[in-house]
Amino acid sequence: MTNKLQQTCYFGAAGSLMLLILLCVAWELFLDPLRPGGSWMVLKVLPLLLPLRGVLKRNIYTMQWSSMLILLYLTEGIVRATSDKGLSAILGMVEIALVCVFFVSTIMFLHPYKQAAKKLAQQAIQKASK
Repeated sequence: MTNKLQQTCYFGAAGSLMLLILLCVAWELFLDPLRPGGSWMVLKVLPLLLPLRGVLKRNIYTMQWSSMLILLYLTEGIVRATSDKGLSAILGMVEIALVCVFFVSTIMFLHPYKQAAKKLAQQAIQKASK
């Protein structure tokens, strides 16, 4: 049922989500925490763990809402990339890149399902109007 592009998009979405989780944990514990020795900001990774299982299982509903959730991390990445200096700004840019990969991959993965749903809805409307 899935073609090569859709399979690639799935791996892009799943991989970028896992890398984003790893980046957020490493960023706030080791790489450039707000306070030496780590910070409570590592808890920002918890919302990313919610859709992980559904994304790995290719759950359509989970992929739909996680594509909206991920935009919060885009916002954080933009703020940190533009306001911080040094390593934190670079990590913000990496976060932006991972979020963009996830978002585009998810949208591309879901596109055939959305087209099929639209087609079924049109058929139902035509059948009901007869």
